[in-house]
Amino acid sequence: MTDKKNGNAFTNNPIVRAIGVQKIVVVLVLIIMLVFFGVAAPSFRSYASLLSIMDYTYYLAFLGIGVTFCLITGGVDLSIGTGMFCYALIGGYLITKQGMPVIVGILVTLLCGVIMGLINGLIVSKGGHAPFLATLCTMMIARGLGAIFTGGVSITWPLSSSPEGWTRSIFKFSLASGTKIPLGFLWVMIAAVVMSIFLNKTRPGRYIIAIGSNKEATRLSGINVAKYQTLAYVISGFFTGLAALAYSSAFQSMAPGGGAGTELNAIGGAIIGGTSMSGGSGSIAGTILGVFIMSVLQTGLPKVNLQANMQQIIIGVVLIIAVYIDVLKNKKLS
Repeated sequence: MTDKKNGNAFTNNPIVRAIGVQKIVVVLVLIIMLVFFGVAAPSFRSYASLLSIMDYTYYLAFLGIGVTFCLITGGVDLSIGTGMFCYALIGGYLITKQGMPVIVGILVTLLCGVIMGLINGLIVSKGGHAPFLATLCTMMIARGLGAIFTGGVSITWPLSSSPEGWTRSIFKFSLASGTKIPLGFLWVMIAAVVMSIFLNKTRPGRYIIAIGSNKEATRLSGINVAKYQTLAYVISGFFTGLAALAYSSAFQSMAPGGGAGTELNAIGGAIIGGTSMSGGSGSIAGTILGVFIMSVLQTGLPKVNLQANMQQIIIGVVLIIAVYIDVLKNKKLS
């Protein structure tokens, strides 16, 4: 518990302490960004821009929720970006090229994520490999596996106009008038609430936090560290599978080898939202807010006519600032 003597009238306010200073700052930054892009680019205020932000938010949010668990243990999962593409490619290939039912493609997509998460978890917890290196290797494996499985061709999940295109309406429902409703926002919020409860109110969730806080002390207390460390990566893999479904419903096609760099946006969103890179603390709600910032940047920067390279620079600077804030916060707590 923070000593009130070390704070001020704002930080010691009960409401502020309950919500968290960083979350409040993130919300303010998000509002400022929305106002800025709305003024600088009138087209940003359109309903189409809102849908674009939501399209980015769906899959980044699922990736962010999953990787938050890895970060809380003091680890990381770099395979989620290329993994998302790989699993979506495999699931889509089975549907469109092999004629399998859509539900089979969905289940295989999720299963691929869980299997990769389990592999990552075992390599880290049982093999003793550094999470960065372990998941970097599986990231490269996922990138090649998707291309091999599909024969190097792009894959398109069933379009909304086809009888099997109902998967797209799960995240973006179309009314008879043609207006699209971002239904995926509801699923993201449900997932965020469920996983927040899991993280903070259940024994496995508290064990995952304990591992990141002090791994050796957690082991000495009789907790099976390898089991719950592996669980964190399985959760990350499962949500990567969900992200693959969200991406395949939002975008027309996927090319083998794609997804590189997407993991950084998800990880950056988690860090911006207050999850510590050193482990031991994190917030699903904060991750969702951080992901919204990344999604607004992805949609807003092109609207102000910035070149793609400049967009990457700005996003990179945002991530540097987020990491620096995390470093300062850890120094203050130590």
